Amino acid sequence: MNDVRRGRLKVYLGAAPGVGKTYRMLDEARRRAARGADVVVGFAECHGRPLTEAMLDGLEVVPRAQCAYRGGYFEEMDLPAVLARRPEVAVVDEFAHSNVPGGGRNAKRWQDIDVLLAAGIDVVTAVNVQHLASLKDVVEKITGVPQHETVPDDVVRRAREIELIDMPPEGLRRRMAHGNIYTPEKIDAALANYFRPGNLTALRQLALLWVADRVDEALHTYRAEHAIGGVWETRERVVVALTGGPEGDTLIRRAARIADRSAGGDLLAVHVARSDGLAAGVSHASLARQRRLVEDLGGSYHSVVGDGVATALVDFARTENATQLVLGTSRRGRLERFLTGPGTGETVTELSGDIDVHRVTHERAGRGTLLPSRRRTLSTARLIAGPVAGLVLPVLLTVCLAQVRGTVNLTSEALLFLLAVVGVACIGGVASAVIASVTASLLLNYWFIPPIGQFTLDDPNALLALGVFTVVAATVAAVVDRSLRLSRRSARATAEAETMSSLAGSIVRGGQTIPALLERTRETFGTDSAELVDEPPDHEVGVGVTTVPAGPGAYLVLRGRTLSSSERRVLAAFAAHVGSAVERAQLAEAAAEIEPVKAADRLRTALLRAVGHDLRTPLAAGWAAVTSLRGRDVEFSAEDRDELLATADESMAKLNRLLENLLDLSRLEAGVLPLSLRATSLEEVLPMALADVPDVDLRDVESIPPVLVDPPLLERVIANLAGNAARHTPAGRRVMVTASALGGRVELRVVDRGPGLPTTGRERLFEPFQRLGDTDNTTGLGLGLALARGLTEAMNGTLTPEDTPGGGLTMVVSLPLAEGVSHPDVAAAASTPYRAP
Repeated sequence: MNDVRRGRLKVYLGAAPGVGKTYRMLDEARRRAARGADVVVGFAECHGRPLTEAMLDGLEVVPRAQCAYRGGYFEEMDLPAVLARRPEVAVVDEFAHSNVPGGGRNAKRWQDIDVLLAAGIDVVTAVNVQHLASLKDVVEKITGVPQHETVPDDVVRRAREIELIDMPPEGLRRRMAHGNIYTPEKIDAALANYFRPGNLTALRQLALLWVADRVDEALHTYRAEHAIGGVWETRERVVVALTGGPEGDTLIRRAARIADRSAGGDLLAVHVARSDGLAAGVSHASLARQRRLVEDLGGSYHSVVGDGVATALVDFARTENATQLVLGTSRRGRLERFLTGPGTGETVTELSGDIDVHRVTHERAGRGTLLPSRRRTLSTARLIAGPVAGLVLPVLLTVCLAQVRGTVNLTSEALLFLLAVVGVACIGGVASAVIASVTASLLLNYWFIPPIGQFTLDDPNALLALGVFTVVAATVAAVVDRSLRLSRRSARATAEAETMSSLAGSIVRGGQTIPALLERTRETFGTDSAELVDEPPDHEVGVGVTTVPAGPGAYLVLRGRTLSSSERRVLAAFAAHVGSAVERAQLAEAAAEIEPVKAADRLRTALLRAVGHDLRTPLAAGWAAVTSLRGRDVEFSAEDRDELLATADESMAKLNRLLENLLDLSRLEAGVLPLSLRATSLEEVLPMALADVPDVDLRDVESIPPVLVDPPLLERVIANLAGNAARHTPAGRRVMVTASALGGRVELRVVDRGPGLPTTGRERLFEPFQRLGDTDNTTGLGLGLALARGLTEAMNGTLTPEDTPGGGLTMVVSLPLAEGVSHPDVAAAASTPYRAP
């Protein structure tokens, strides 16, 4: 049994390169070593910065491993050596780094670090915000620089400590200008591109907000572990209560404005689905529209189950550590509020404690409720009021009728007593109706049936009247009670359906992962935790644990409070949805495993079709020429013989090019295409690449700095792109090739003036054996663009299509500058082989 304590991970997070992550990391290593800790440096990338390199003095550094890859040698962390050394603390830089293939057991450095942690070694590492997987696209949109190395967010979030290394943009630019980040020849380009003030400000905000979310998670966990129910106003969280009424849009916008007053404020909209009827009659279309509005404003929508709206709202707000609660003023009129007592708003205000409550007026305020009355079941008050009314109401009616004796006949008096009995039945149910009927019968008999002033219970008519009153009262009470029970059942079903509809909608929209569904379940039922397990925890039954099956071999377990029977029914439906989501995820994984096989089959089919046609054409032409030359029945002139030989030679050359393309594509897919990357100027490659393309317009390539590429491969990329552009450029127009340097990369553009392509179909250009728009099927196998992209990506570049202003298509080849890319980066990029779709 392995009882080794798992190591603790500390991450230094920076908004941009140069903020001082490595310096701070090494400074901590020195401080720990000074306190007696056994510290080694497993890997530290100082980027030639003297101040950072000086921090290595006095620290034990594990020698790096030399890894051979594609004709070059690269340095990586020697994971086995660090494990064998077994220090207390290991310093490992560049958390998101991709290892050279074949240099170790893992593809990513964060996986190496996980191995160290599993061995009980504490690790201190560093990462920039642009390398977080969730922010990769956002950073690329801000800076224009694609990120090729990322680390999953949850891996970073599991760190015991995350320390943000923050620096104002102007301070970072000054550090850059002083030469403390890059060498002097790179400073101007960096300041003008990646290190622009706007870019740095945006990156800094991303880092601050990401760390704030991590701190918020830790705070939520601490409050839950210590059962802290009070509000800690560390961050503005505004909860807006929605009923599904027309005033919801007004409340949402008001709550959004309140949340926006503080940077990083959260907006949460919540709808309480009740099982006692209050939720009946809710406009689900309005709720769906309001949910979209909340999400458009950057908030989140939640639905919870609760028997009391006010209590459920306050409990939800406290669970989410909300600081403010927004709800609308009552839609009931003054008379209705007087008769039915305090409403939800007043109750929420009383229960809110240290949560600020905003009562927002709206156009429906005081104009009457659109929802059913809140008195729809026999509450405790009605159970008490019913019998009291059964005794008091007939007595009051007797007093009133006695005052007008002689003006109302006996029939009318009996009907009034019957009406009183029916009223009591509506208030208190069957038992109260029986009490009222007996009381009314006796009073009617004594005060209004002759002889007045005495009981005539021996009279058959009096007994008949008493029996009729009792039967009528019991019948009416039974009807009322059945109606209330049916209404309560219908309302409960509506509330349950509403909650399930909200969950199903989230699943259908694809916005819920399994952890998100579990969190939604925990939140909906107000429990402390919700988890999916393989076996039910039988030993915990009866201690606030609810377990329901969620599919074969899966159980949904909620801990924190005991659920009612109606809530258990809803929970069973939730569990079914969670089980379906699990099954769907498993099917998606199985489909993902099958997809490469299907893709390979499609590729093989396309290859056979293409080979059957495109290879046959030059083979047939060459064969025919050679056969003719070998024939004895025809005597060819010297000119004819030369023409036949030229045809055979051209056909064999075309076959050779097609076969080379096929072989190179197969090498790319296998990841074994040999690379020899070196600093190369465009002037060295372009003449040979454009030799077969007549009359090319070449612009702005003389001043472009060298790029780090494999020259023969880049030559083939440009030749393929230029040849493709020439085929689509109309007669009399020229293919244009131009270049520019930006942000540590060179962009080479091959521009044609042809018909262009719609945006939706452009990615198909790069699929093998595709000839979009070609009418001449003799032009090749359709491998040119697929091969060009694969070769470009193998050299750490990108190939993307753009519209040509004025019509046509532009192919943009982005390549790294030779002086701006380190060897490990090159190796990491080259380690990702091109895969045909």
